[in-house]
Amino acid sequence: MSRALIPLLAAAAALYGLKQGCDVYAAFLQGVRKGMKTMVSIFPPMLAMLTALAMVRASGAVDVLAHGLAPLLAPLGLPAECVPLALLRPFSGSGALALGADVIRQAGPDSPAGLIAAVMLGSSETSVYCVALYSASVGAKNTRWALWAALAGDLAAFLASVLAVRLFLL
Repeated sequence: MSRALIPLLAAAAALYGLKQGCDVYAAFLQGVRKGMKTMVSIFPPMLAMLTALAMVRASGAVDVLAHGLAPLLAPLGLPAECVPLALLRPFSGSGALALGADVIRQAGPDSPAGLIAAVMLGSSETSVYCVALYSASVGAKNTRWALWAALAGDLAAFLASVLAVRLFLL
Protein backbone atom coordinates (compact mmCIF):
# COMPACT_ATOMS: atom_id res chain seq x y z
CA MET A 1 0.00 0.00 0.00
CA SER A 2 2.79 2.45 0.84
CA ARG A 3 4.33 2.09 -2.63
CA ALA A 4 1.03 3.02 -4.23
CA LEU A 5 0.39 6.04 -1.99
CA ILE A 6 2.32 8.66 -3.96
CA PRO A 7 0.97 7.61 -7.39
CA LEU A 8 -2.54 7.52 -5.90
CA LEU A 9 -2.12 11.02 -4.46
CA ALA A 10 -0.81 12.33 -7.79
CA ALA A 11 -3.71 10.73 -9.65
CA ALA A 12 -6.21 12.13 -7.15
CA ALA A 13 -4.74 15.63 -7.53
CA ALA A 14 -4.87 15.36 -11.34
CA LEU A 15 -8.46 14.12 -11.29
CA TYR A 16 -9.48 16.89 -8.90
CA GLY A 17 -7.84 19.47 -11.16
CA LEU A 18 -9.61 18.09 -14.21
CA LYS A 19 -12.93 18.13 -12.35
CA GLN A 20 -12.35 21.80 -11.47
CA GLY A 21 -11.64 22.62 -15.13
CA CYS A 22 -7.93 23.24 -14.63
CA ASP A 23 -5.31 22.51 -17.28
CA VAL A 24 -3.40 20.07 -15.08
CA TYR A 25 -0.44 19.69 -17.43
CA ALA A 26 0.06 23.47 -17.76
CA ALA A 27 -0.18 23.87 -13.98
CA PHE A 28 2.37 21.09 -13.55
CA LEU A 29 4.79 22.76 -15.98
CA GLN A 30 4.34 26.11 -14.23
CA GLY A 31 5.22 24.44 -10.92
CA VAL A 32 8.29 22.84 -12.46
CA ARG A 33 9.42 26.24 -13.81
CA LYS A 34 9.06 27.82 -10.37
CA GLY A 35 10.90 24.91 -8.79
CA MET A 36 13.76 25.23 -11.25
CA LYS A 37 14.04 28.97 -10.54
CA THR A 38 14.17 28.26 -6.82
CA MET A 39 16.80 25.57 -7.35
CA VAL A 40 18.96 27.91 -9.42
CA SER A 41 18.68 30.66 -6.80
CA ILE A 42 19.65 28.46 -3.84
CA PHE A 43 22.34 26.37 -5.51
CA PRO A 44 25.29 28.85 -5.23
CA PRO A 45 24.90 29.52 -1.47
CA MET A 46 24.32 25.84 -0.82
CA LEU A 47 27.43 24.86 -2.80
CA ALA A 48 29.52 27.51 -1.00
CA MET A 49 28.37 26.34 2.42
CA LEU A 50 28.93 22.65 1.68
CA THR A 51 32.39 23.39 0.27
CA ALA A 52 33.34 25.42 3.34
CA LEU A 53 32.03 22.67 5.61
CA ALA A 54 34.05 20.02 3.79
CA MET A 55 37.17 22.18 4.09
CA VAL A 56 36.63 22.70 7.84
CA ARG A 57 36.08 18.98 8.42
CA ALA A 58 39.11 18.00 6.32
CA SER A 59 41.34 20.49 8.15
CA GLY A 60 40.65 18.84 11.50
CA ALA A 61 39.32 22.07 13.02
CA VAL A 62 36.17 20.30 14.26
CA ASP A 63 38.26 17.77 16.19
CA VAL A 64 40.51 20.46 17.67
CA LEU A 65 37.53 22.58 18.73
CA ALA A 66 35.72 19.53 20.13
CA HIS A 67 38.80 18.53 22.12
CA GLY A 68 39.02 22.03 23.59
CA LEU A 69 35.31 22.23 24.44
CA ALA A 70 34.96 18.73 25.90
CA PRO A 71 36.16 19.67 29.42
CA LEU A 72 33.79 22.66 29.47
CA LEU A 73 30.80 20.57 28.39
CA ALA A 74 31.52 17.57 30.62
CA PRO A 75 29.85 19.17 33.71
CA LEU A 76 26.66 19.48 31.64
CA GLY A 77 26.74 15.72 31.08
CA LEU A 78 27.70 15.83 27.41
CA PRO A 79 30.18 13.01 26.72
CA ALA A 80 33.37 13.98 24.92
CA GLU A 81 32.45 11.62 22.06
CA CYS A 82 29.30 13.66 21.37
CA VAL A 83 30.94 17.11 21.24
CA PRO A 84 31.96 16.84 17.55
CA LEU A 85 28.41 15.75 16.76
CA ALA A 86 27.00 18.81 18.55
CA LEU A 87 29.37 21.08 16.61
CA LEU A 88 28.62 19.56 13.20
CA ARG A 89 24.88 18.90 13.44
CA PRO A 90 23.74 22.50 12.78
CA PHE A 91 25.72 22.51 9.54
CA SER A 92 25.43 19.06 8.01
CA GLY A 93 22.89 16.31 8.45
CA SER A 94 24.86 13.65 6.60
CA GLY A 95 28.12 14.59 8.35
CA ALA A 96 26.38 14.47 11.72
CA LEU A 97 24.80 11.13 10.86
CA ALA A 98 28.25 9.72 10.04
CA LEU A 99 29.65 11.06 13.32
CA GLY A 100 26.68 9.69 15.23
CA ALA A 101 27.18 6.28 13.64
CA ASP A 102 30.85 6.39 14.67
CA VAL A 103 29.93 7.27 18.26
CA ILE A 104 27.40 4.43 18.40
CA ARG A 105 29.84 1.98 16.81
CA GLN A 106 32.74 2.90 19.13
CA ALA A 107 30.91 3.49 22.41
CA GLY A 108 28.12 0.98 21.85
CA PRO A 109 24.43 1.50 21.17
CA ASP A 110 23.42 1.12 24.82
CA SER A 111 26.19 3.31 26.24
CA PRO A 112 25.38 6.80 27.52
CA ALA A 113 27.32 8.35 24.62
CA GLY A 114 25.55 6.15 22.04
CA LEU A 115 22.12 6.92 23.46
CA ILE A 116 22.82 10.65 23.71
CA ALA A 117 24.15 10.71 20.13
CA ALA A 118 21.01 8.98 18.86
CA VAL A 119 18.69 11.36 20.71
CA MET A 120 20.75 14.37 19.58
CA LEU A 121 20.40 13.32 15.96
CA GLY A 122 16.66 12.89 16.31
CA SER A 123 15.94 16.05 18.27
CA SER A 124 18.01 18.65 16.44
CA GLU A 125 18.08 20.17 12.99
CA THR A 126 20.65 21.31 10.47
CA SER A 127 19.72 24.85 11.42
CA VAL A 128 22.55 26.79 9.76
CA TYR A 129 21.95 24.88 6.55
CA CYS A 130 18.18 25.57 6.70
CA VAL A 131 18.60 29.27 7.48
CA ALA A 132 21.05 29.64 4.59
CA LEU A 133 18.87 27.67 2.19
CA TYR A 134 15.58 29.38 3.00
CA SER A 135 17.15 32.84 3.16
CA ALA A 136 18.69 32.34 -0.26
CA SER A 137 15.40 31.12 -1.71
CA VAL A 138 13.54 34.28 -0.66
CA GLY A 139 16.46 36.66 -1.13
CA ALA A 140 16.82 37.61 2.54
CA LYS A 141 20.13 39.29 3.29
CA ASN A 142 20.00 39.79 7.07
CA THR A 143 19.58 36.46 8.85
CA ARG A 144 21.34 37.41 12.07
CA TRP A 145 18.43 36.90 14.48
CA ALA A 146 17.08 33.83 12.73
CA LEU A 147 20.48 32.19 12.91
CA TRP A 148 20.91 32.93 16.63
CA ALA A 149 17.41 31.65 17.37
CA ALA A 150 18.09 28.45 15.42
CA LEU A 151 21.40 27.89 17.20
CA ALA A 152 19.72 28.47 20.57
CA GLY A 153 17.18 25.82 19.58
CA ASP A 154 19.98 23.42 18.73
CA LEU A 155 21.69 24.07 22.06
CA ALA A 156 18.40 23.42 23.86
CA ALA A 157 17.97 20.19 21.89
CA PHE A 158 21.48 19.01 22.77
CA LEU A 159 21.05 19.74 26.47
CA ALA A 160 17.57 18.20 26.49
CA SER A 161 19.03 15.10 24.83
CA VAL A 162 21.50 14.68 27.67
CA LEU A 163 18.79 15.26 30.26
CA ALA A 164 16.31 12.90 28.61
CA VAL A 165 18.82 10.08 28.33
CA ARG A 166 20.00 10.54 31.90
CA LEU A 167 16.45 10.70 33.30
CA PHE A 168 14.66 8.10 31.21
CA LEU A 169 17.16 5.67 29.76
CA LEU A 170 19.96 5.27 32.29
